[in-house]
Amino acid sequence: MSQIARTPKQLGAILRRTRRNADLTQAQLGEKAGIWQETVSKIEGGQGATKVATIFDLLAALDLEIEIKPRSKGSAADIEDVF
Repeated sequence: MSQIARTPKQLGAILRRTRRNADLTQAQLGEKAGIWQETVSKIEGGQGATKVATIFDLLAALDLEIEIKPRSKGSAADIEDVF
């Protein structure tokens, strides 16, 4: 299923949902991705600056990828319906 993230908070929510659906704790995901549990927590909460490489490590650990495409022209309400 395709999901849209336009902010760090939205990306964190997607990663959290995916982690929970995979029955992984933050510590287990951190171990798979080679990062600290605290870092997973911050990313899932949309907090702080994160290296792009760290995001890609998490995506790989969750078997996800990023697809870059032009932004849709829907209204803000339409976009919020996705979440």
